Amino acid sequence: MAFEDLKRRVLPDWRDILRGILERARSLGPQAVLAFDLDSTLFDNRPRQARILREYGDARALGLLSACEPHHWETGWDMRAAMRACGLGDADVERLFPDARAFWQERFFTSAYCVSDEAIEGAGAFLQAVATTGAQVVYLTGRHEAMREGTVACLARCGMVTPPGEGGRVHLVMKPTLAEDDDTFKREAHARLGRMGTVVAAFDNEPTHANDYRHRFPEATVIHLATDHSGRAVELRDGIVSVPHFALEDVTHRA
Repeated sequence: MAFEDLKRRVLPDWRDILRGILERARSLGPQAVLAFDLDSTLFDNRPRQARILREYGDARALGLLSACEPHHWETGWDMRAAMRACGLGDADVERLFPDARAFWQERFFTSAYCVSDEAIEGAGAFLQAVATTGAQVVYLTGRHEAMREGTVACLARCGMVTPPGEGGRVHLVMKPTLAEDDDTFKREAHARLGRMGTVVAAFDNEPTHANDYRHRFPEATVIHLATDHSGRAVELRDGIVSVPHFALEDVTHRA
């Protein structure tokens, strides 16, 4: 499903749906389980992407790439598009891409670089609101264990609750190693979620993962973050709610 098509799914009452999730969580307390993906769900990865491409530019004396900023990654995870947005021509992009991709691969999935992520709008405040309900927060991510330290540091810096949290109600569930397939890992982790309590809501930017939640937990509210995704042509299942971010107030309408 194209990015623009996903964004058009966002309904005017999406904030009311998020408020309803908080109310249901409050009614269940510690029995409630809310699952959150991290990348492109709670975190904006563009600062990390831009940092890596800047460092690549510095390492290869490519001034245009040395000036890379997060806005150059507006079209998602497409490095070629970001390189073109920085000012490189198509021929240079194709020539440099294999080397740039290898440079990126060595850095992106590390604690040292994930600390550069920033929060999706309203994510910190929403996670704090979830914590006040007494519910369990589960960060269920395709990141692997080697990224735990940087991930927890970034959660804290962005104002989100960190594991283990008060009463051990905050959990960070990660792949053992980078090699595991994200889709398979998350599907297998659903059984663990079900044993923890009542899954009230699940949040993910990937249509495939949102669909898996909808299938496994039909009574839960599944929230799709209309940010970006891997680009796979996957249609969202009926009943999944798309939201642009987590801010429960529209600041553009304030006096």
